[in-house]
Amino acid sequence: MNTIWIVLPVLTLLMFDLGLTLRVEDFGKVFRHPWPIVVALLGQLVLLPLIALGLAWAFNLTPVFFIGLILIACCPGGSSSNVFSKLAGGDVALSVTLTALSSLITLFTIPVIMSWATQMIGESVGITLPVGNLIKQNLLLMLLPVVVGIILHYACPGFAEKTDRVLSRLAFPLLMLLITVFFIQHYRTIIDNMGLIGMCVTALILVAIACSSLLSRLVKNSDRQRRTVVIEVGMQNAAQAIAIASSPFIFHDEVMAIPAILYSLMMNVVLLIYVFIIRRK
Repeated sequence: MNTIWIVLPVLTLLMFDLGLTLRVEDFGKVFRHPWPIVVALLGQLVLLPLIALGLAWAFNLTPVFFIGLILIACCPGGSSSNVFSKLAGGDVALSVTLTALSSLITLFTIPVIMSWATQMIGESVGITLPVGNLIKQNLLLMLLPVVVGIILHYACPGFAEKTDRVLSRLAFPLLMLLITVFFIQHYRTIIDNMGLIGMCVTALILVAIACSSLLSRLVKNSDRQRRTVVIEVGMQNAAQAIAIASSPFIFHDEVMAIPAILYSLMMNVVLLIYVFIIRRK
């Protein structure tokens, strides 16, 4: 089975569901309460890719895993972050706004960062990035579903709410289905590299959580805001990273998606532990 025919519909549905929950007024929070948003976006769009770059060098990853690690670090806006924020007693409205903003901003930042990473480490071993195809795929699978979801939210609010209830329940099972298919198809490569890549992605998550928490304290975010920032920085859009890595129009390399697969598993484990600790307190 070609996993691209699973990941592309999954990503489209997740972004459509995000659009169903958005209101234009949500973006006004950027101007009314800028600091929590600035800190989270700084962590998502700058800090995480830099940490991934340092870890990729430190762990001496092969070029395909090196680029795969940078790729998952460039794809914030995980579909479950709003649920995790709610469970942790965070600011859910802030979480929704951050997920929307990061998903839209990365339409422009991912081509820039991945083009640089590919030129630096990939071209010497034959890995190239068709930037035009990447932009087109992101516009089609990321922006268009969000816009359609927002339009439906205002045109048919009742239907949009019912659709969101269904899709929000399907999001995690669909992602797990995608990960399961990947494991079945690439189990030997995953097992052979699980120790190295597993430690690397776990370190990425833990360092990102620690740094985002510290930044939130420095700008005096409230406890609710800090919890949301930590979750938003740690939660990545694995479906987007897998779609870019495995797409026949971009990298066309499913092995490159392995860091995203392992990150998706570890981020859920680490953030569930984080939520458990918060709730115990």
